[in-house]
Amino acid sequence: MLTQDAFETLLNWLDSDRDQAGRKYEEIRLRLIKIFTCRGCLEAEDLADETINRVSLKAGGLSETYEGNPSLYFYGVAQKVQLEYARKPRPIGAESDLNRFAANSRQSSSYVPADTEVDYQCLDECLEKLPPENRRLVLEYYQHEKQGKIDHRKRLADELGIAVNALRIRAHRIRRLLQECVHNCVETQPAN
Repeated sequence: MLTQDAFETLLNWLDSDRDQAGRKYEEIRLRLIKIFTCRGCLEAEDLADETINRVSLKAGGLSETYEGNPSLYFYGVAQKVQLEYARKPRPIGAESDLNRFAANSRQSSSYVPADTEVDYQCLDECLEKLPPENRRLVLEYYQHEKQGKIDHRKRLADELGIAVNALRIRAHRIRRLLQECVHNCVETQPAN
C-alpha cells in the first residue's frame, strides 16, 4: 500500500513544485491505465496502482540516482507488472483477456468509469473496422494460457497455412494497428 510518506517522496521526485508534481502524477497514472487497457488487461487501474506503488517504494533512492524523465521509469516498471499479470494462472476454460475486454465493451448496461468506457468504445470501433479475417485472427491469437496458448497458436498457423513465426508477426502488426486506432480514437474524444 502507498503510505503518505512514500507518496510525498514520489511527488517530490516528480517535481519540486507541488501542483506540477500532482499534474505529472495524474498524467502518468492515466497513461499507465491506457497502456494496460490497450494490452487487454481487464484490471488496468489496479495494475496502474500497483506500478505506482512499486515505484513509490524506490522513489527516495531514485530521486538521487535516476537521470531522465521519471515517467519512463514508470513505463519500464509497468512492463514488468504486465508480464507478471500475464503469467498469473487463470481458471481452466476462462476466456482470454482480449475476448472479455471486447465483450465487455459491448455491454452498455454495466457501469464503467468514463475514461475506461471511452477506451472500450474505441476498441470496439477499431475491432469493427478490421477486415473480418484480421479481427478473427487477433481474437483467436490471444486465447488460452501457457501450453494451451502454444498449441492453439500452432493449430491456428496450420489452419492458415503459415509458420508460427509468420502468425506471430501478423498478429503483432494487427495489434499495433489496433493500438494506434484506439489511441487516435481516444485522443479525438471530447474531454470530460
